[in-house]
Amino acid sequence: MKQMITQTARNTMVIALTITVLGVLPGCSTQAVVDQTVVRSVPVGEKAAAVALQQVGVPYRYGGSTSSGFDCSGLVQFSYHRAGKSVPRTTGQLWSATSTVHRAELQAGDLLFFSIEGKMSHVGLYIGDHQFVHAPSTGRTVTVAKLTSPFYSSAFIRAGRPK
Repeated sequence: MKQMITQTARNTMVIALTITVLGVLPGCSTQAVVDQTVVRSVPVGEKAAAVALQQVGVPYRYGGSTSSGFDCSGLVQFSYHRAGKSVPRTTGQLWSATSTVHRAELQAGDLLFFSIEGKMSHVGLYIGDHQFVHAPSTGRTVTVAKLTSPFYSSAFIRAGRPK
């Protein structure tokens, strides 16, 4: 999360600086050139993670995939759709539509799959700093959890990045 926020803050600062510099050059007849290595587009996974974070507090609803209520895979599908990428709806379909990512290579927006009560049945979106956002269960709300917590650490199966 810190990395995502730091990168976003840096990008905002670069854009603000560029606008400021361009604003003080109105009398110049030369065209300003923006260094494309400085201004980059935000990866879709980071966008999806940011959308998911905006849903914190929304109630869990089995089969839900809107901001009035989410289940875990509904939150993932909603977040990626808002970020501009289509992903499948169910946890099993999401599993099949991702490439395995090693834990040490996790990036914001990667999907984390968990075994609950002996079967792969839960998914969340990694946001950085060993944390993820998810819609946990009935009676709860979309929340941020730690991948390093005893429960989620032991339930973790694998991470995947949408293809």
